[in-house]
Amino acid sequence: MLEAFQESIKDYSTPPEKALIRDLTAKINCYVSFLIECRPLSISMGNAIRFLKTRIVKLPLTLSESEAKATLLSDIDRFINEKIILADKVIVRHAVTKIRDGDVLLTYGSSSAVEMICLHAHDIGKQFRVVVVDSRPKLEGRLLLHRLVRKGITCTYTHINAVSYIMHEVNRVFLGASSVLSNGTVYSRVGTACVAMVAHQFHVPVLICCEAYKFYERVQLDSICSNELGDPDAISKVPGRKEINYLDDWANRENLQLLNLIYDATPSDYVSMIITDYGMIPPTSVPVIVREYRKEHLWI
Repeated sequence: MLEAFQESIKDYSTPPEKALIRDLTAKINCYVSFLIECRPLSISMGNAIRFLKTRIVKLPLTLSESEAKATLLSDIDRFINEKIILADKVIVRHAVTKIRDGDVLLTYGSSSAVEMICLHAHDIGKQFRVVVVDSRPKLEGRLLLHRLVRKGITCTYTHINAVSYIMHEVNRVFLGASSVLSNGTVYSRVGTACVAMVAHQFHVPVLICCEAYKFYERVQLDSICSNELGDPDAISKVPGRKEINYLDDWANRENLQLLNLIYDATPSDYVSMIITDYGMIPPTSVPVIVREYRKEHLWI
């Protein structure tokens, strides 16, 4: 998304008798409205958009159009490099210290941060096994499984309905996150809360890997008051199993509704540690990260 904004800024030229700051902000608002029509914005996208708008508003009026555009392009590059690329490398460096030889690690779905942690730990010679837990309808874990097996990492693949069976073998759970809210709640792919709850019951540490740009000052206690709805057909149909597609005509049944939630909220009680580019912190320290991050980089 940020790279798309960079392209739009490169192509932008200020209309006659208009100020760059106001007109470019209006243009960005139009692009954001289009993105929202396609799909609701993730929290990290919202934070990045807020960052860009703040940078536009704070441009000195003395700058020429070319200088202002160059400044914005540089700011976006710096955000991508520092807050996304470098942040992931720092998270990996912290997280591999929690992996010991002989460990059995469990992850759910497909997190790019968790993937990088596993690959780096394997590259430095650590011996461990990864349990990849997956669920319908997206089955994202298959992509992660393919990448890990291709690199020579020993893996086990199972679905979320067997997570309580396999959890007794696990030493640590590594999970990704779409966002971490200021009360320590982890907002992530639906099913994450179930995995974390089972791990908590089995006294297995749950480590959340999340970059600081995904932290958000909002508080949310459940998955219903704010969420994204997926395609109902994705859960009503089973590919290749026509004999059990009993819900083909669900749209014609007035007394039936299908609920395909994209995210869920994991309570902070189930989280042992959050690994960020600011270090490894308990969920109770999330408000500190939110405050310091805003002060350092974004919109204060």
